[in-house]
Amino acid sequence: MTKSKIDLSAAPNAAFQIKAESGPSEPIKKTEKAPEEKKSDKPNLADAYVEKPRLNPEMIGKSLLDRMPQPTGWRLLVLPYQGQGKTAGGIFLPSETIEKSQVSTQVGYVLKVGPLAYADKEKFPSGPWCEAKQWVLFARYAGSRFQIDGGEVRILNDDEILSTILDPEDIHQLT
Repeated sequence: MTKSKIDLSAAPNAAFQIKAESGPSEPIKKTEKAPEEKKSDKPNLADAYVEKPRLNPEMIGKSLLDRMPQPTGWRLLVLPYQGQGKTAGGIFLPSETIEKSQVSTQVGYVLKVGPLAYADKEKFPSGPWCEAKQWVLFARYAGSRFQIDGGEVRILNDDEILSTILDPEDIHQLT
């Protein structure tokens, strides 16, 4: 029988080569990553997720928080909750599904609060509805979304916060 060789190294995202033979198969060999693909020493938002995609807010370092945009006026900087990567039955969700749920998420972690947020005593007579380092609930497509190193954040107006919550896992989304 004829030996054939398929080389996928030129294809994007390919990290291995496969050899097809008529005899027993050989294990797949991974190639080394190119030096330019090595992770930078600069911290990014993806590093704050301990059990992908479970966020550990304490892992958001001071230097990373300093590099994030400072909300102006009455705005809040919120990190949307990504949810679990698998169902209760143990089925792993595709990354596209996780990304879709992140876009339509209603739960987030308040990273920064603008200088005028909750300052209007007529609008907020009982004081601020939330503060930095709290989990909050907001409208599904509220705020302006944008990408930073390792993830997406949103800037919301102070009156777009619907409630504070203790654990983001307590909130189940309707699809």
